[in-house]
Amino acid sequence: MRKLAERLSAAPAGRGGRQAAMAALAAALLTLAQPSANATQIERVVSPGGIEAWVVREASPLIAVDFAFAGGSEQDPPDKLGVAYLAADLWGDGAGDLDAKAFHSKLENKSIGLSFGAGRDRVRGNLRTLTVNRDEAFDYLRLALTAPRFDVDAVERSRAQLISRLERQSTSPNDIASRTWWQAAFPDHPYGRPIAGTPDSIARITVDDLKSFTRRVLARGKLKVAIVGDIAPADVGALLDRTFGALPAEPDLAPVPDVAMQGLGRRIVVPLDVPQAVVTFGTRGIARRDPDFMAAYIVNYILGGGSFSSRLYREVREKRGLAYGVSDSLTWFDHAAVLIGGTATRSAVTGEAIGIIEQEIHRLAEAGPLEQEVADAKSYLEGSYALGLDTSAKVAGQLVQMQLDDLGIDYIDRRTGLLEAVTLADTKRVAKRLLDAGLLVTVVGQPQGVTSTQ
Repeated sequence: MRKLAERLSAAPAGRGGRQAAMAALAAALLTLAQPSANATQIERVVSPGGIEAWVVREASPLIAVDFAFAGGSEQDPPDKLGVAYLAADLWGDGAGDLDAKAFHSKLENKSIGLSFGAGRDRVRGNLRTLTVNRDEAFDYLRLALTAPRFDVDAVERSRAQLISRLERQSTSPNDIASRTWWQAAFPDHPYGRPIAGTPDSIARITVDDLKSFTRRVLARGKLKVAIVGDIAPADVGALLDRTFGALPAEPDLAPVPDVAMQGLGRRIVVPLDVPQAVVTFGTRGIARRDPDFMAAYIVNYILGGGSFSSRLYREVREKRGLAYGVSDSLTWFDHAAVLIGGTATRSAVTGEAIGIIEQEIHRLAEAGPLEQEVADAKSYLEGSYALGLDTSAKVAGQLVQMQLDDLGIDYIDRRTGLLEAVTLADTKRVAKRLLDAGLLVTVVGQPQGVTSTQ
């Protein structure tokens, strides 16, 4: 068991009033989060059937459950993209003897929240229930996972809704820029395909396709579970076996190769008659398990992940007024990692905005961060972490992500030390490693002075 207590710094990054406000907030959170005799603990529970969950017991009328199965859109057949997305959308749309209307009615009458979603590497779900309705809520989750109906009317309703949404996105500059970027970054790889599919591919998906995906992916072998609420660990084991025990022991997944992002140094312009130009930019990232990840995390915050305090925001927005906002983030998957960001700007100044972004990335790669920037970044990244753990639902989601990233059950206790261990020299070396390979840039709109390149 590990204490779920945050060690917050009192001087987060930022300037002026924002910095003072964040410092005051961090100090308040620090007072609330000091370890004590009754500090919240994470316990690893393994059911009699061998199913593991990380459990946080707290006095609350709500129980939050998060879970994840290996195998997301990467398992879609190439000619039927969107199977994972559509299947996940339908798991809660009728199960067992209950059609969609009856199933939703049962959940609503007991104030039970149940949802599923598909990503590139996995499908995830969550259950929210009042403690008094715990057993019924877990029974409905079991039905959704082990006996989804895929009734024709429910399938056609979800299919029509998804196709309509995809058709709207086909004219959205933000969606076009993102979709074009991923296709260019990962050609001939599942990561380059749209998670939700295309209107044509969604139209080809059959009920048998949905059932096949469900059988292959929903299995106990790579299941990750977190439970937060007023529930005794002794009760968790029985609930795990009752809910997930009937699933296959192991998933039947097609192998997915590791891949390096492509297209560095390339610009792709997609003409579209819109008043602004939308820009997506990115480069290769650093894997979550890489020893340099924490240094990269700090570098990314300084570059564009720190919002109002980042170099990109300062140079593009505050100094020149070229865009309302600009940011980037580190994104990692099982088989690749990227740093990806974006902005939107007036057509007449798109070239200037891209030039400033490239200039700042090059400058940070060559010279590295300043000592004060690193100190401010550490302070903010340490202090703000507790904001992601202020509800049962957020804690459950974070515990599942920690399992997926193989960080260890004591990660929350160790996180501050990992950040503090990063030196200025580390950030300079990793800035060069992370940012020196060039960018892949996609632009959608009518940008002046910007053309496609190879």
